Amino acid sequence: MALPGAPGPAPAAAPAPPPPPTVLMAVRVGVPQPPRVPPPPAAALRLQLSVEPAPGGQRRFRLGLRQEEAAGGASIAEYDLKDISYTVRSPTCHELLVLGSLDEPMVFSFEEEREAQKWWTIVSSSLREAQKASSASTVPTSHTSSPATAAGASAADQDAEDALAAELSNKEDLALQLALAIQHGDEEAAARCAVALAQQQATLNILLKESNYPEDEICMNVGVEDATSSASITLLVQPHTTIAALKQQVFQDYGFHPLVQRWIIGQCLCVDERTVWSYGVRRDGDAAFLYLLSAKGAELTRQRYDEEQAKLLLASIASVGDGAQERRKYGTVPSATGRRANRQMDVGEISHHLDTMQIGDIFSHQTASAATSLPSPVPAGWSCPKCTFINKPTRPGCEMCSTDRPPDYVIPGGYEPDETELWRMQQEQEGMLQYQQTLEAERLQNFQQLLQLEQEVLVPNQEGMECRICYQHVPPGQGVLLRECLHNFCRDCLRQVINYSEEPAVSCPYRDDSYACSSHLQEREIRALVSPEEYRRFLERSLVLAERRTQNSFHCKTPDCRGWCIYEDSVNEFRCPICQALNCLLCKAIHESRNCRQYQDDLRLRAHNDAAARQTNDMLQTLVQLGEAMQCPTCRIVVQKKDGCDWIRCTVCHTEICWVTKGPRWGPGGPGDTSGGCRCNVDGQRCHPQCQNCH
Repeated sequence: MALPGAPGPAPAAAPAPPPPPTVLMAVRVGVPQPPRVPPPPAAALRLQLSVEPAPGGQRRFRLGLRQEEAAGGASIAEYDLKDISYTVRSPTCHELLVLGSLDEPMVFSFEEEREAQKWWTIVSSSLREAQKASSASTVPTSHTSSPATAAGASAADQDAEDALAAELSNKEDLALQLALAIQHGDEEAAARCAVALAQQQATLNILLKESNYPEDEICMNVGVEDATSSASITLLVQPHTTIAALKQQVFQDYGFHPLVQRWIIGQCLCVDERTVWSYGVRRDGDAAFLYLLSAKGAELTRQRYDEEQAKLLLASIASVGDGAQERRKYGTVPSATGRRANRQMDVGEISHHLDTMQIGDIFSHQTASAATSLPSPVPAGWSCPKCTFINKPTRPGCEMCSTDRPPDYVIPGGYEPDETELWRMQQEQEGMLQYQQTLEAERLQNFQQLLQLEQEVLVPNQEGMECRICYQHVPPGQGVLLRECLHNFCRDCLRQVINYSEEPAVSCPYRDDSYACSSHLQEREIRALVSPEEYRRFLERSLVLAERRTQNSFHCKTPDCRGWCIYEDSVNEFRCPICQALNCLLCKAIHESRNCRQYQDDLRLRAHNDAAARQTNDMLQTLVQLGEAMQCPTCRIVVQKKDGCDWIRCTVCHTEICWVTKGPRWGPGGPGDTSGGCRCNVDGQRCHPQCQNCH
């Protein structure tokens, strides 16, 4: 039992076998209700569209239904496209109906919507071409007329055709003469031909021949952008390539319809008739800009896009046969040969783009077994994880969306970059070198600016601002930018902060509800903000505060002298650097030319009559009573331990004294005699509970 509308058994073998058909595309489909043929096939079948030469120079398209290769790949049914109706029911569901048959239509389901869309693009274009061929070959028989009427009409049609042919021949001759006259510089002949063509209102398309342009190809850098994203690509063009041909090239390589393309070169919106050479594209690396409109903005319908894409694919299929290069020479679709064969749209990628579609020589007389589609070759490179574009192995980022190459991708061993890749890698290296040079120059410039700012005492504000203290507007250059914290204030407010500061380190006055700056003004900033007299008073306040807060400080006993020092335990005298007086740190007084015993004895004698002497003597006795001083056990002068360990020496009799026991350190025999003295560390015992064990 045959399928609905299936042809009968094949006729007997012809004397000369015709050339095998060429498979345009094959897809895997599912059939919800498989056709009734013995034996029943599996639910998963394969649709195959093929084309073969037909008499009269026509092409015959056939759609076949075959089993899967695993099941033998046998043919189940085959239909001529002109005898069927093919309808799209949903993005993944198509329907086939045999014209003139009462059987129910067959329903095919596709696994992927994208594959179904590609299949429909090829089938719809083939259906239109098959219908056109059928209409052209059909001869109407229903119209009848008398022989005389038919003969008269035929003669009138013949006269009209002859007149049209003569008119076109005359216009072509004039156009050729005009071209030759311009080429040879004959202005008069060119003017006559131009006038004659203008009188006939002939429509012309005047373009320069390719021989007028240089022959070298140009590698053009193109920045592509739409409303949401941008990318960079490279295109190989000829100097004579027009903008219209460039649009077709992008349409063929990347699928962007010419209606959505807007080219901008040299700050000019390009028109289709002009060449890239006329817009200034002269050498490799010259830049162009391509902006892509939305399909709605360009008034591009889905049907028109599918039709023109199918025409482009069929034109590329037809160009594969003998004489394809000669035919493409005068076409609008750019050639994919030469250096561009190694770019994005090589033969392998076309095969990958059309999945199982096999491109063969339609008009070839060689025999080939092309019953099934060949598997698509795996292109060398890495697939972008964002847009799935296949990039060259050496490319660090996606050419379409600029996504970084996956970190785990490894360039295949032995891979050799093509000429375009080598040029791109060289451009990247040069660009990286220029970037490094620019970055180094910028760093050097910033360093010079920092050096210049460092040499300035005060850093002025670069922009107008509001002072955070007085809330007045400060013009640029009139305020001060503090170096440590980068806060801005006016000069007068900072001067008042310095003058009223009670601390030697002037803090930044910046305050708000949640933050108080802890930075300080630098010394050179303070010196530049105040007058010399104000700076002197600031230093005096700082010295007084430093003396008051410093331990072991001693102020010179000369009246009204500002001299003071920080003494150590081993120092007993201090000569003031201001008044040059010699101060005794033990007696807290000035007694030059007398030792401490003579001074203290004289002080006790004068204490009865001299109030100052009495006051000094009372001070020494108070120190003894408080334990801050003691009398030497040998000469009885008052000695004082300023700091350090418990061992001291009398400045008069040089007796070694134990501070905690207030007695001599050693016995009568002197140093090392433990028969007397404090006997510290004898039998491991300390001389006093408060002994620091340091003598």
